[in-house]
Amino acid sequence: MPHALAPADHPQERRAKERARLRRERRKVRERAGEIKELNITAMMDMMTIILVFLLKSYSASALSVSQTESLKLAQSTTQLGPQDNINVTISLDEVAVNDRPAVRVRNGVISAGDRDEKGYLVPPVLQALKREVEKQKYIARYNPKAPFTGRVNVIADRRIPYRTLMEVLYTAGQAELGEYKFMVMKSE
Repeated sequence: MPHALAPADHPQERRAKERARLRRERRKVRERAGEIKELNITAMMDMMTIILVFLLKSYSASALSVSQTESLKLAQSTTQLGPQDNINVTISLDEVAVNDRPAVRVRNGVISAGDRDEKGYLVPPVLQALKREVEKQKYIARYNPKAPFTGRVNVIADRRIPYRTLMEVLYTAGQAELGEYKFMVMKSE
């Protein structure tokens, strides 16, 4: 009588068991090799928080940047107020600039008589530059209600500028519809 094979002895079942055993061995090898089963994001969140705090701490809150040179040294102050984003007029010993664009040359802090009007206080080249900036701000204000025209000007003046020159620039700014002045100073540490 022919001998019947036991169910465990079937070649298909033996192959299936062998494949399962090989899969278990491969899985164990992968686990030992350090394959990540799950992602622990707590450490990553801590790292991102530290980076965010560092970036916020190092971020300058002011868009106004003034580099002092030999011809531009600002006065010192103990003010706690920060600068505002307005039109900037820089008065150095060499020039008067509007938003970092030179408007008129100055010699030792004095605007020459040829660059002033006949009354002596209005400086036409500075007036033209300021009017261009005022028109830009009004144009932006027309289409962006969050950026209204304020009529403010930041005056960044060297501490050695004569009072007369400062008055000429302020008078000219007033003629360009800029009636509120903010004088920029260096904050004492």
